[in-house]
Amino acid sequence: MRIPRKTPEVRVPRLVGLMAVDARETAEARGVLLAAPDRPDFDLTVVDYVVRQYPPAGSEVPRGAVVTVWFDLGEGEGGGGAGVREPRLPQPPPGGLQRELAPPGDIPCMLLR
Repeated sequence: MRIPRKTPEVRVPRLVGLMAVDARETAEARGVLLAAPDRPDFDLTVVDYVVRQYPPAGSEVPRGAVVTVWFDLGEGEGGGGAGVREPRLPQPPPGGLQRELAPPGDIPCMLLR
């Protein structure tokens, strides 16, 4: 275990992407405490990955401050909730962009004035 320097302020480490056990070790080494509101059994959590943290990495906080981490994405933050999008029914009409273009010899009257 690394003993942190005795300074009044410490920088919050980047915890996003770390497993729970690594996040706890990193926080302890930097002199901050961790809280996980979405995991009541946070002390036993090992292999779940941190997806959010507050305050953000690089912020200066007093030594011993609490950094909150989350292991699940909140509503509207992603997490693969889009579902399957194909096949679309009814099928779109054939033609794509060519259907929108005028034939080569067909010049609109507005452009001739």
